[in-house]
Amino acid sequence: MESNGSIISALVLGVIEGLTEFVPVSSTAHVLLAGHFLGFESPGNTFAVLIQLGAILAILSVYFAKLLGIALSLPTSAESRRFVGAVLLGFLPAAVIGVVAHDFIKTVLFETPMLICVVLILGGFVLLWIDRMPLKPRYHDVTEYPLSLALKIGFCQCVAMIPGTSRSGATIVGALLLGADKRSAAEFSFFLAMPTMLGAFTLDLYKNRNALTVDDTLIIAIGFLAAFISALFVVRGLLNFISKRGYAPFAWWRIVIGTAGIFGLLIVG
Repeated sequence: MESNGSIISALVLGVIEGLTEFVPVSSTAHVLLAGHFLGFESPGNTFAVLIQLGAILAILSVYFAKLLGIALSLPTSAESRRFVGAVLLGFLPAAVIGVVAHDFIKTVLFETPMLICVVLILGGFVLLWIDRMPLKPRYHDVTEYPLSLALKIGFCQCVAMIPGTSRSGATIVGALLLGADKRSAAEFSFFLAMPTMLGAFTLDLYKNRNALTVDDTLIIAIGFLAAFISALFVVRGLLNFISKRGYAPFAWWRIVIGTAGIFGLLIVG
């Protein structure tokens, strides 16, 4: 059986995942860095990917009524069909690149904590730049995004395959630069996360199916549940926070965590 230290680490990392998955600070970077300093190990770094589905279930629970309404109206509503098509189209680039580059991402990029810290800092400055730009949004309703816009945002999401970039950050920055307002950009990032993280979960589970033990499954389940519960609090309040405060607080957080991570790696290793 796993030690109590591993169980506590899984619980801590699950909470971190849930709190950071939908804000543009890179949940993967936070989980990998925290796991590094906690001495937490997972076969193929699969823990960091698999517990993300817990955070995705938080979106499903919060948006269940809206998603159910969209699903039921698909046969009769062109708007619902276009919205579902837009989300799937936005997911397509990450699906293709994720399958092709999976092994490189997991064995090289996930194993380079210094790179993660540097990308966190650079991403923070990008967010500060975006937050101060005098953008004039043209799209305010996530269900009315054109298919071409969704596909372009999907390509932006692929940048987040570099740990530290942030999947939500890449999609939000892309959406803002392409004409979306802050609230709908964040909301589209929510919906795009569903197929993207479900796909990542399925692929990673398949790739590591022979490496996982019963004890690993228990640890992942603990992190999964912690991510689900903590993500509920974030999803419920994030859109209003972003509408009022913008992205600068997250930018500064990225810069602080990235800088602290670099000093930690230099001192502790």
